[in-house]
Amino acid sequence: MIETHSSSLKTDQMFINLGPQHPSTHGVLRLGITLDGEVIVKAEPDVGYLHRGTEKLCEVRGYHHCVVVTDRWDYVSAMTNNLVFCLAAEKLMGLEIPARANYLRVAMCELNRIASHLLFFGTYGIDIGAFTPFLHAFREREMVLDLFEMVCGARMTYNYIRLGGVMADAPPGWADKTSEFLKYFKTKLREYDDLLSFNPIFLDRTKKVGIITAEQALDWGLSGPNLRGSGVSYDVRKTFPYSIYDKLDFKVCVGEAGSCWDRYYVRMREMAESVKIVEQCLAALPSGDIMAKGVAKIPTPLPGEAYAHVEGARGDLGIYLVSDGTSCPYRLHVRAPSYINLAILQEALVGLRVADMIAVLGSIDIVLGEVDR
Repeated sequence: MIETHSSSLKTDQMFINLGPQHPSTHGVLRLGITLDGEVIVKAEPDVGYLHRGTEKLCEVRGYHHCVVVTDRWDYVSAMTNNLVFCLAAEKLMGLEIPARANYLRVAMCELNRIASHLLFFGTYGIDIGAFTPFLHAFREREMVLDLFEMVCGARMTYNYIRLGGVMADAPPGWADKTSEFLKYFKTKLREYDDLLSFNPIFLDRTKKVGIITAEQALDWGLSGPNLRGSGVSYDVRKTFPYSIYDKLDFKVCVGEAGSCWDRYYVRMREMAESVKIVEQCLAALPSGDIMAKGVAKIPTPLPGEAYAHVEGARGDLGIYLVSDGTSCPYRLHVRAPSYINLAILQEALVGLRVADMIAVLGSIDIVLGEVDR
């Protein structure tokens, strides 16, 4: 009889590239993976394939023109990009934003959060092997984009939130159509749970996979659903309220175990909270101006610095802005949550099998335009 022991079987380690041209890397990301059999022993994210130098570009553009550049970072949640830059610039300029503009800003950002999480829901289903959720997600996402097109004429890069307010008021019928969508969408959230969230195969692939503890999440600087999925109740909208969020009633959704499923389901529950926020904005939408008084065509704020951050779809999105008194920012730096969240793959993938690699990567929900900038 020949005795066999798994420890006696020695194999060479193998290095493979995942990406940068791969549908499940969610963009032009390269992962250098070292394998021992089917087990990952080392993971190295390699970024920079989409780098466009937008932080430097803003140093030679006027403040109004910088808003256009922000659309290109997280291009599936561009409203929050517009907002965070405007909040930082408005601090430098000392602008007071009209109430109606603030309510419209928040309504747009929460609708954009829904659109972004729907994209995650659909593509994550494909990552795990379920194609049908993608069709459902894009059906509802198109309805949100229709609402954006009504108000600003764009469906992806909006340039809607401007310095001092918003570019245009909500057109007649927009609020009614938005309310109709919200009523319809509530039923679809329950349908999504039946379709994917509690599907036995999906649970087997995600429920105990890719565990990130609260301590790990904090050590790596995670934010957004990735941090809350590990049980840490941190949301910029609650912890450091901006705009009108301190006047709104909503819950911070947190997970328990920090698994792929926890991160996934935090986003599903957040869509329901965003529905509540938009409903409150529509109910309390005041009349009045949509643009602050005294916004210069060529702003030249006094020398100084400002920092603003918001709760983007992917986490804590921040802008550090420095003025030297000229018409262009002296320095602009983006705290991009996708870039920071991505780093934990170096630890989270080690010890997992190849089959679980895409499940973990997809659960982080990165957008490469924000990673590379």
